[in-house]
Amino acid sequence: MRPESTVCSSLVAWGNAWLAGHASLDEAADHVEAAGGPVVAGDVPLRQYLANLRVGGLRELRLALPAPGDPLGLSGPAPFNAAAVDAGQAAIAVLDDRNLGLVPTLDRRGSSYVGVRLEVHDSGPVRHDLPSLAEAERELSDAMRSATEALTSVDGPMPGRPDRLDRGGELAPGYPARAHRVSTLATRLASALSLADERGLTSGQTAVRGAALRELDRAVRRALVAAHHAIFEPVRNM
Repeated sequence: MRPESTVCSSLVAWGNAWLAGHASLDEAADHVEAAGGPVVAGDVPLRQYLANLRVGGLRELRLALPAPGDPLGLSGPAPFNAAAVDAGQAAIAVLDDRNLGLVPTLDRRGSSYVGVRLEVHDSGPVRHDLPSLAEAERELSDAMRSATEALTSVDGPMPGRPDRLDRGGELAPGYPARAHRVSTLATRLASALSLADERGLTSGQTAVRGAALRELDRAVRRALVAAHHAIFEPVRNM
């Protein structure tokens, strides 16, 4: 499953909205499946799987957006981490007595069926070293400034500004306005990062640009994770 897929972010946003009473199970499942087609967890349809998890003590869903060398949101074990890094994303179901890691893969059946299969793994404990929404927003602003300064200092062809950046990053009902704003900005920056072009640059220029874009990519991923967890931030801070 490509990292730019929104299956896990949609699952976390709408799943948390459902758990918090801001959306129905059908609404949540419909929005998740709009991102990637029909979804099964193992061999169980998404609606039934989420209902089963809730009966089993599901309290919240958390987002992981790891990259090689940066296991953002992951806490093991190794098989789950490896699968999540490979996919570029994962959702973590936090239950009363255990955590489960959900990693999306393409689900192809026959000649026409294309959907998403969530591979179910054991997951480690919830990480508490992730940024709050306020911290992530500051980090994103700092990374944007640093990247702008670094990129404008590089002579040579600059990445062309796209005519239109894809919109996206909208969260589900129940999330604070700040979380919507941060998620939308981070999603649009992620779209711009995917268009970065290093053709025509020297090796030194490529290194400068690469370092700036890697730092911005890290800040974007941290901002998206923080935004998707923000629905429960007031509870955690009490």
